[in-house]
Amino acid sequence: MSIYTIGARGALFTAAALAFAASPASAKWVASWTAAPHAPLGTEGPFAAASYDNVTLTQVIRVTEGGSKLRVTFSNRYGPHPLAIGAARIAQIDDAGKEVPGTGRTLTFGGEAGAVIPRGAPFVSDAVDVDLPDLARMKVEIYLPEDTGPCTCHLTGQDELAVSPPGNFVGKSFTPVDTKQFRAFLSGVEVDSPDALGTIVAYGDSITDGVGSTPGANRRWPDILANRLQAAGKEWAVANQAISGNRVLAPGMGESALSRFDEDVLSLPNVKYMIVFEGVNDIGNAFGPKRPNQPGFPGLDQPKVTVEQMIAGFKQLIARAHEKGIKVIGAPIGPYKGASYWSEEGEAARQKINDWIVKGGAFDAVTRIDLAFADPNDTEQMREGYHIGDHLHGSDAGLKAVGDSIDLSLFD
Repeated sequence: MSIYTIGARGALFTAAALAFAASPASAKWVASWTAAPHAPLGTEGPFAAASYDNVTLTQVIRVTEGGSKLRVTFSNRYGPHPLAIGAARIAQIDDAGKEVPGTGRTLTFGGEAGAVIPRGAPFVSDAVDVDLPDLARMKVEIYLPEDTGPCTCHLTGQDELAVSPPGNFVGKSFTPVDTKQFRAFLSGVEVDSPDALGTIVAYGDSITDGVGSTPGANRRWPDILANRLQAAGKEWAVANQAISGNRVLAPGMGESALSRFDEDVLSLPNVKYMIVFEGVNDIGNAFGPKRPNQPGFPGLDQPKVTVEQMIAGFKQLIARAHEKGIKVIGAPIGPYKGASYWSEEGEAARQKINDWIVKGGAFDAVTRIDLAFADPNDTEQMREGYHIGDHLHGSDAGLKAVGDSIDLSLFD
């Protein structure tokens, strides 16, 4: 059956099956870098949907685990029509952003130079041979020969996307006509690493996504965790599958954590652990002052949620992960007093949910991200200097404190 004649989910699993079938039986693939895509957020506001036509995009990423082969996953999950890729390439870059000689690799798709990605589907490149070190910085180049429509993007990429003048500049230098910090049509880099122990998924919202960290510096807390693991000789890939604004129970800024779980966690290779740090947007939007409607921030209203419903949502994530042999590490919801949507009622809900996370025994382990952020004199709020002035999003210092707080012995 052709992948062009089946539904989006069928296409997803068919594309993945073809990629895995082409891999040698001895391959040990891990998700070395990821960015969870989400639907366009309208045509106005700070996150207005981008579209591209006859241009080349260059995006900078950093893998966590190196290896001997890699493949790249592109995504048209929310595209309005099939997405044409005319050419694609990946190369390692140095600290100055210059390409490391001899590391460039042309990407192919079933042996072809380009691909047409069905609406709603991912598409995985063929594997290419590399000699890729751990924590390597890379650039991914994509030529988009036709109008893409509003892109399937990850809108807080915290690193540079450069847009070329009209034409195919894959493998060539160009002066950008525009730059963004999106992840456009790019959702993952998987690496075949003979010594890899597996994939650890960080699952959450903007605090995990790295909002507030220095762009281009890889200072999100999952980046800090990856640095520490590699320094300790623990060869784990860390996949950051957070979406800014995300919630456990309700959609809006990305599908809810429950809705996107299969595609954003279970579809990744060799996931052994998942850290769940999410829920502040559920209780903030449910219990806090109602926000006015803003262009580019759709669907923030939701019915009141209860503590019991939040706990049930976490239990669902745990049960679905356990079915696949994934251990789940819970992180209590972080302090947010002083944030625009804080309320006493929301704080009371946070305390009850966190008490269950810490003492309920449902998680395989607990890591106290909340306390790493907290002011020791008032644990309902973040420590001064650990947030960016909004009492919600971590600064570089706060995110480093979180990454440093996680006990590496949790990952055996």
